[in-house]
Amino acid sequence: MEQTFMKQKPVLPLVLSMSLPMVLSMMVSSLYNIVDSYFVAKISEQAMTALSLVFPVQNLISAVAIGFAIGINAVISYYLGAGEATRANQAATQGMACNALHGLVLTAGCIACMPAFLGCFTADTGVIDMGVRYARIAFLFSVLNALGMAFEKIYQAAGKMVLSMISMLCGCVTNILLDPILIFGLGPIPRMGIEGAALATGIGQVVNLLLYLIFYTLNPLNIRIGREFLRPNKKILGRLYAVGVPASLNLALPSLLISALNVILAAYSQVYVLVLGVYYKLQTFLYLPANGIVQGMRPIIGYNYGAGEYARVRRIYRVALALSAAIMAVGTVLCWAVPGQLIGLFSENAQTIAAGSTALRIISLGFLISSVSVISSGALEGLGMGGASLIISLMRYTVFIIPVAFVLSRFWQANGVWHAFWITEVVTALVGYRVYRSRTAQKGNFTRG
Repeated sequence: MEQTFMKQKPVLPLVLSMSLPMVLSMMVSSLYNIVDSYFVAKISEQAMTALSLVFPVQNLISAVAIGFAIGINAVISYYLGAGEATRANQAATQGMACNALHGLVLTAGCIACMPAFLGCFTADTGVIDMGVRYARIAFLFSVLNALGMAFEKIYQAAGKMVLSMISMLCGCVTNILLDPILIFGLGPIPRMGIEGAALATGIGQVVNLLLYLIFYTLNPLNIRIGREFLRPNKKILGRLYAVGVPASLNLALPSLLISALNVILAAYSQVYVLVLGVYYKLQTFLYLPANGIVQGMRPIIGYNYGAGEYARVRRIYRVALALSAAIMAVGTVLCWAVPGQLIGLFSENAQTIAAGSTALRIISLGFLISSVSVISSGALEGLGMGGASLIISLMRYTVFIIPVAFVLSRFWQANGVWHAFWITEVVTALVGYRVYRSRTAQKGNFTRG
């Protein structure tokens, strides 16, 4: 099969060839996040606060779509490595159907809960109104986004990283171009404000999905999606959910973390809530490219594990870790060199810029060491060990950081919350590496079935 290059090509060139298209895509996606927030901030600081409060729920919806798609990717990659093409096709088809269903359920539930959710964090009716208006439009595209994410991971499992990159880039660029047009109005296009930002996001997701459909129609993959593979297979569905549920939780946990930290920070000042929202926009410039490394690593590590190439799996892990660390080192330097300028992209308020600069310098102390937990978690997902990956994320996003942030905030207020980030990264790196080593030492964890 054409994927045999995954166990034959030298490891460094292989990881780079699979990862760099995804890193580029993630950087453009990061740019979209920044540009989107930049234009929303130009509406008002109130609008930016609304976007910050909606973000955890929006992240939850994306987390379920991407996380289950990671399960699709891992199961397909394993079956391809094991030479079981029919089961790979069943995993792709049934996985896509499940992801669309998840998106439909989340659309209805999240739109209904949004007013009450926002009311938990602010009494400002203007912020609540803007948040509800944004969510009602943005969340309507959840099913289409879920289908696009499923296609993305299927193409990555097939080694088609460039086509995956093109689709993602076109979706993000469409969003970036439409943001100022729909938010502020241009020519016959009326000024739509925060609803324009939501609509631009949705249209970008539609473009992404349409390109995948065009690619698949004109040049079908060796992985087939068809009605004949739709009949549920309990064993395959079990594997999809065994990886997809923990992966979704991994990605959704930041939503829980942000909401919990917003409660802590709101007790001191609404400024800190805004700073936290801005930080999570800025950190996408690091963690999304690092995720690009993970996306490139995941299918090849799963393929080689399925093919029994265990020594090669360890080499792939080490190369991915070094590449991720390099990205994080650059981010650390930027956060110490120009923190004020970074925060200044989203606010002209001197108090916000000062508070944000302090936050970036403290939080960035943990960037470099976080590479260990990021790569360990991604490698375990690629190996089909979603539960082990979830252990790392639970440490990083809930079990440790939330109580530490609460305790330290009693002594140093908002600065205590910022210090909790780097302390958690150090502890999680130690735990994460130990979990990875212990689980991968047990070669029988992902057996054929």
